[in-house]
Amino acid sequence: MRGIYLMRDDRWVSKLLLAPAMLVLAATVVYPFLSALVLSFRDWQLSKSPEPGDFVGLANYQRAFGDPHFINSVVVTIEYTIVSVALSMVIGLGIALLLFRPSLINTVLKAFLIFPFAMSPALKGFSWRFMLHPQYGIINELIGRVYPPAAGFVWLGQPFWAMFWLAITEVWGWAPYIALVFIGALGTLPQDAFDAAKVDGASTIQTFWHVTLPLLSPIIVMMTLLKTIFSVKQFDAVVTLTGGGPGRATETMNYYVYKSGFSFFDMGYASALAYLLVVAMFAFAFFYVRTLLQREV
Repeated sequence: MRGIYLMRDDRWVSKLLLAPAMLVLAATVVYPFLSALVLSFRDWQLSKSPEPGDFVGLANYQRAFGDPHFINSVVVTIEYTIVSVALSMVIGLGIALLLFRPSLINTVLKAFLIFPFAMSPALKGFSWRFMLHPQYGIINELIGRVYPPAAGFVWLGQPFWAMFWLAITEVWGWAPYIALVFIGALGTLPQDAFDAAKVDGASTIQTFWHVTLPLLSPIIVMMTLLKTIFSVKQFDAVVTLTGGGPGRATETMNYYVYKSGFSFFDMGYASALAYLLVVAMFAFAFFYVRTLLQREV
């Protein structure tokens, strides 16, 4: 009986120790989350009134689907996500295949792979913006030496190139991290499958296509979903590198939500847009968690 009481006491102690963290979580996450949900059904122009206005039902959500700027941000987000995810996965897998074999130089290079991912997103954006400067940027300098007509080209002034370089900044940070994940996964693959392919006379390309990729498919799906989640909510690089420009060529959903709330002060509409983004994020997160659970089973 005494053991049962001690167990109950331990449970209360654990709950008591967790209480401060749960209160902080409720104050910083749960309350703003629910408050924004309520606000998304109200009309609130912060520039006109410091207090939320009347309830307007689904009017803010209906407005979003008729807003060409919001539709543009959805298209931009999809384009950016496809480019950044595809390049990150392909380059990451390529790096992993190159560095998988144990050697001193590979060990040193693998140790440096985490640094681009660990760098602050804002710092990455400002750094790439400086490197792409038409007059002082090192990228322009290097490209100008190889192809002189491109010297002084304003890369961030063209919609296509602005989107390209915005994606590259994300690929530069994520591809090395994805490579580390693939390197770990390659080390767990059963050697019997590769030995059987070698006995059957399969070439290196055939072995990669018919053995390596199928065995890596769960990791590929998991990392694709994870990278997609981060790409859909892209914000830092847009602010620091392109500012959504030129025009609205790189204005992602997250950045448009920010502009609606903190540039146009339309808080009710911004809250509705944020929840549409939450729905998209929830869908990707659901598939990501389900993929993780399937791997564990």
